[in-house]
Amino acid sequence: MQNSDGIERVAQAAATIKANIGRVLVGKDDVVELLLAAVFSGGHVLIEDVPGIGKTTLARSLASSLGCIFKRIQCTPDLMPSDITGIHYYNQKSSEFEFRAGPIMAQVVLADEINRATPRTQSALLEAMAEHQVTIDETTFPLPAPFMVIATQNPIELEGTFPLPEAQLDRFLIRLRLGYPNEAEEEEMLVRFEGADPLADLKAVSGAQEVVEFQNAVQKVYVDPVLRTYLIRIVQATRKHPEVELGASPRASMGLYRCAQALSAIRGRGYVTPDEIKALAPFTLSHRVILHSQARLRERTPDSIIGEILNQLEVPV
Repeated sequence: MQNSDGIERVAQAAATIKANIGRVLVGKDDVVELLLAAVFSGGHVLIEDVPGIGKTTLARSLASSLGCIFKRIQCTPDLMPSDITGIHYYNQKSSEFEFRAGPIMAQVVLADEINRATPRTQSALLEAMAEHQVTIDETTFPLPAPFMVIATQNPIELEGTFPLPEAQLDRFLIRLRLGYPNEAEEEEMLVRFEGADPLADLKAVSGAQEVVEFQNAVQKVYVDPVLRTYLIRIVQATRKHPEVELGASPRASMGLYRCAQALSAIRGRGYVTPDEIKALAPFTLSHRVILHSQARLRERTPDSIIGEILNQLEVPV
């Protein structure tokens, strides 16, 4: 499809998907837009927020709207890597070893409370997230396309959890927070769920093959060399900041670049503007930035550092 036609289709599909998810989730249009930017740029999402906000509902609504195979993994300390990837077992009837696929063999995988799984189990997701394949007993299995991991974690409860290592965090394209609804949104939620669960009746408004086409289309969104330099300066600034111990990686640069292309297409434009880069920088970079201990003692946060960098750098016109 032509680039302009492709961008138009992406924008129309994004609007339809947002409206469909909006039938279930109340007042989270900005979060859904960021989530779709991750979908169309082929990235993974970490949702960090308190229980009961709607993290699981958002993931299920997205999978239903996209018409994708959805699997949920409830992470616990006794969860084994084979519980995620699958196992070879001996079938006594056929007298042969057969493969039983794990929940990772899906298109949208929800890893609920990922920080409750042990590091060994968390690492089972690394190959899948990075290479879209899993290796089991020296046999490599490709994962279906599109493939996306949506992981959730509770930032409040720390007892019995295993914080995600930097290598695992770097695999997530963006980190989101849903936040509490306001009074009007919470009332609307109660009215909406008064009868039947709207999630149970949610129909697909797109398809897996269409999502793959959209992912290819957004890669053709134009990025001016001046904006490319601006993006690189933002990432470089995280590595040079005096309060930062570990700055954003080159993978973060690529993720921000692809995500900006996707967000521009969702907004109906075939070119990226500084607005997309500034809007996405906190969500794509903050979880990849590690501060010095003294900065943390002063209650500085990665989000505040990213905001400071964006304010200091000159925005290209």
